[in-house]
Amino acid sequence: MKIVIASTEHIHLAKTISLCIDESAKDRGTGIARRTPEYIHKKMQNGNAVIALEGDKFAGFCYIEVWGHGKYVAHSGLIVSPEFRGQGLAKKIKKKVFELSLEKYPGAKIFGITTGQAVMKINYELGYKPVHFSELTDDPEFWNGCQTCKNYDILTRTERSMCLCTGMLHDPNEKK
Repeated sequence: MKIVIASTEHIHLAKTISLCIDESAKDRGTGIARRTPEYIHKKMQNGNAVIALEGDKFAGFCYIEVWGHGKYVAHSGLIVSPEFRGQGLAKKIKKKVFELSLEKYPGAKIFGITTGQAVMKINYELGYKPVHFSELTDDPEFWNGCQTCKNYDILTRTERSMCLCTGMLHDPNEKK
């Protein structure tokens, strides 16, 4: 298994990744925002994604979003193909995308929102802490990305103050 920064050579896997995200949302019955293959292409082209491969086969993926003129970085789209789940791959992908974020965007606050207990645990181990949504980016484009999530009505009803997701933040400038 190799985990690498995704590039144009991986674009042919974007549709598979997009479908895997969609299927996971259906299977889990929880909110996961949809991502089109074209959207995933962009992340690969600009070096803001990590992909796990078993040979030439897609095993997992995660990408970086930049918000607030580089003040915030979000990790999103973390997905592991069903046949590779339960092997600790999500944690390895998340660690790699975390390291990529620190390298490309030093000083940026790194955040994510999730309904998944496993992702919360991984984030906690990387130094994230649970926070109120007001501590995350106020960039409306970020929140617009939640529109394809089945829980979007909760987010809008509460004026982006709460949802079923938990917001988690890592501030590299915060003293431990």
